[in-house]
Amino acid sequence: MKNNSHAFVNQLMICLLVTIFSGGSLGLSTVWMRHQISLVANANRALATRITEVERRISETKTTVESAQSPEALRRLNADFQLGLVPVSDGQVVHVTEDPVRRLATRANSGLYGEAPAAVAFTIALSH
Repeated sequence: MKNNSHAFVNQLMICLLVTIFSGGSLGLSTVWMRHQISLVANANRALATRITEVERRISETKTTVESAQSPEALRRLNADFQLGLVPVSDGQVVHVTEDPVRRLATRANSGLYGEAPAAVAFTIALSH
């Protein structure tokens, strides 16, 4: 009887230790996962801040470029540097209605193959 009770107590202690170990492991892994989530959230927040900063700088640069390309600024620079440039007339502007990529490719490859080959005609005699 004493042997049976020791075996039961040993099994109960082993089950209790396994339960405590499993619970501790589960708790530890939960804390570790929450820490990882916190690290990722902080990294995402820093990345969002960086993206906002870059977008702001792009917007500032775009504004600076647009103001430098305004007609008034260009006229002022023309007068300051005495370049003698005149506004564009309608005759200088060519409107392209075809596909610009195909047009540029045709233009770039026009001399690649030389002249088109002459048409060659020949007759084939068939025998029965």
